Amino acid sequence: MLLTAMISLALLSEAQTDTTSRFNIAADTLQEVIVRAYEQNRKLADVAAPIGLIGQSQLKRFNNLSLLPAINTVPGVRMEERSPGSYRLNFRGSTLRSPFGVRNVKVYLNGIPFTDPGGNTYLNQLAYYNVQSMEIIKGPAGSLYGAGTGGALLIRTQPDQWQPGVSLNYIYGSYNLNNFSAQVKLGTAENQNTISYTHQANDGYRDHTAMRRDIVNWETLLKSSERQQMNAYVSYGDLYYQTPGALNQGEYNANPKAARPKVGATPSADQAKAAIYQKTILAGVSNKYIFNEHLENTTSIYAAYTRLLNPTFRNYEIRNEPHFGGRTVFTYKQNIDNTSIQVSGGVEGQKGFFKTEDFGNNNGQPDTVQINDDVNTWIYSVFAQADVRFPGGWGLTAGASFNKSFIGITQLHLPGSAPQNRTFSNEVAPRVALSKKITKDFLAYVSVSKGFSPPTVAEVLPSTGQINGSLQAEHGIDYEAGIKTSWLQERLYLEVNAFYFQLQNAIVVRKDINNADFYVNAGSTKQQGIESSLTYQVFSSNTRFISNARVWTSYTLNNFKYDDFKKDTVNFSNKTLPGVAANTFVAGVDLATRIGIYLDVTYYYSDRIALNDANTAYASSYNLLGGRIGYKKNITKKNTIDIFGGVDNLFNTKYSLGNDINAAAGRYFNAAAGINYFAGISLGNLFH
Repeated sequence: MLLTAMISLALLSEAQTDTTSRFNIAADTLQEVIVRAYEQNRKLADVAAPIGLIGQSQLKRFNNLSLLPAINTVPGVRMEERSPGSYRLNFRGSTLRSPFGVRNVKVYLNGIPFTDPGGNTYLNQLAYYNVQSMEIIKGPAGSLYGAGTGGALLIRTQPDQWQPGVSLNYIYGSYNLNNFSAQVKLGTAENQNTISYTHQANDGYRDHTAMRRDIVNWETLLKSSERQQMNAYVSYGDLYYQTPGALNQGEYNANPKAARPKVGATPSADQAKAAIYQKTILAGVSNKYIFNEHLENTTSIYAAYTRLLNPTFRNYEIRNEPHFGGRTVFTYKQNIDNTSIQVSGGVEGQKGFFKTEDFGNNNGQPDTVQINDDVNTWIYSVFAQADVRFPGGWGLTAGASFNKSFIGITQLHLPGSAPQNRTFSNEVAPRVALSKKITKDFLAYVSVSKGFSPPTVAEVLPSTGQINGSLQAEHGIDYEAGIKTSWLQERLYLEVNAFYFQLQNAIVVRKDINNADFYVNAGSTKQQGIESSLTYQVFSSNTRFISNARVWTSYTLNNFKYDDFKKDTVNFSNKTLPGVAANTFVAGVDLATRIGIYLDVTYYYSDRIALNDANTAYASSYNLLGGRIGYKKNITKKNTIDIFGGVDNLFNTKYSLGNDINAAAGRYFNAAAGINYFAGISLGNLFH
């Protein structure tokens, strides 16, 4: 039906539009895009690592509301939404220890550490329109990006090509969704200023899931000379969303849209007025200086503050989290005969002064003080990497880092209590990758890396309020092998990589009878998988009616098991790790016409997911289908208009996107939206 409508509209428009005003949508050739991962600044097809790249063509093929659908096209990666505004990010099972938020994945924004020194990342403080591109590094990336076993996420807010002007965007959708964004760009390419504002609000698809988010950004780039460039970024976000709570199987089957009901003395979500009130301000400056043709330095510093109020079913939490930090990287390049050498090294450090207070929750208002903790935390990393390209297509990358972190907790609600301090330091965490260009368009590589991930502040001091002094850092070794190849004059691009990851002292979450989170070390795990993606540019032509046609797919096979894990008298060895699907498959078709009409269709399949360590409960497998159809053209030579609409979850599938792992009383399920619709308009580069 969508395709028929598109062709009919296209024929009508072609009869009314001359060739000079026709607008063509061209897809990115992914393998040609330059990526910054591991400081390599090379084409994606030449980097010996499994890098997931998300650019504008991937982001704009969905609803322009969330990063989630684009991220979920990357094999080995799963972004979850427990309710609107509540996100989790899963790289190869990294949500095993993350009941909410983003943990064990180090996130950088324009090279600035976006993950705080306590190990948490407020990814929900970024709006869709704040992001230009993302690079996803899967597996231990500690050789350059600090402690962690899940991976790293590099986010860029600057466009590759900058133009002054005004952009306006508005979207309306199901559940009374309203999204408005305005962006003003002033100056020149050497002296840029960008001011943006985004407002998003909706009633939510479940009871008690209303959400509102307002974000204001200012960003500047000053290129003072050919050698020096400075970037500054300031952001303020004000976020509110209701938290409905998870349902048990019976409640989920009866009414998946329901919020958690009152059970015994535990109030319902509505009675508790369970919600998140979150305000964050971030300011960062980055300076790049080129000393000469061989040596350059990039140094970034930032300061941030988050205030978070969280009335829950069991208490009312108030957190104040000021922190600051920075990162500096020196890069030296040299060519000797036919061998190119690049050496990078630097330091990253962060410091936080957190205060956490828990009160009784009296119908959504703070009551008697239960917990009052001061948390002093810092983390630093020293890293170095050498990248050598030999004659004959051989490449060698070798890097290593040393990481150390500290958490000090003073419990002010216990008079006379002494501070409790924990320090975590690792041995050198190396990464070595060897690659070979078999042909001009065929790269094969192998790598081995060691990961180290200390407990976060939220894991040492969980919502039970009891300091976990026995929790140990997790560490492991990852082995990778992969290929990257293109065929048919680079129209077909294929990536396949296999990995084997052995993790020791894996941190897993559990919930007590009051729904409070606590964490334990789960012995060892054995994680094996295959990740693959294929893109085929069927054709791209300015003379055909269908000017651009592309099909793409990704597939992930996971075999994640507990290797040796015993909890009290229960043996979970050889059980499947909860929170990870054994198989996921994503496919899409993108079509664009010479006159500007386009169609993007996406299919997603997830295998069933174990919900507890014992594997006695599972979330069902599910199939999703969605699409977007639109009309995009030039109003003038540089001004554009994009009118679009679409549907998500066309099959109206019932599924849970963000399960509560190892939940007490079987409260695992957070239902996702059923069939829903959206429509919008984007005006670009106005008044240019």
